[in-house]
Amino acid sequence: MPKSKLKLMVVDDEQDNLDLIYRTFRRHFPTFLANSPATAMQMIDVEGEMAIIISDQSMPEMTGIEFLSKISARFPNTIRILLTGYSEDALEDDPDLISAAQIYKCVTKPWDPEDLKTIVQQAAEVYQASLQQ
Repeated sequence: MPKSKLKLMVVDDEQDNLDLIYRTFRRHFPTFLANSPATAMQMIDVEGEMAIIISDQSMPEMTGIEFLSKISARFPNTIRILLTGYSEDALEDDPDLISAAQIYKCVTKPWDPEDLKTIVQQAAEVYQASLQQ
């Protein structure tokens, strides 16, 4: 994976997941970790737009889809990836929310680190292409 200045944010209320994803990507992206959507929003207010945000679906404060919908409205170019303990079928219950969040990919837990690396690399390419337009 090439070195990149693109910023990656991970939002998850489980510290183990934050640590694992950080270790997977820290050499490739400046990686920002947030243990709640509120913390993530505060970080974004300071750091600015993230190229890629990986968010857990199940968090106490709000769902990942709700959080990513807010991001989509504010930063339409940010690539949004949803981590979920459920199959995508379970998420189809509310297609309007998924549509509003403009989710690039849903990744089911437990994920394979190599698969996640591939998805994030593709997301980085999509983000860079969106900046060229």
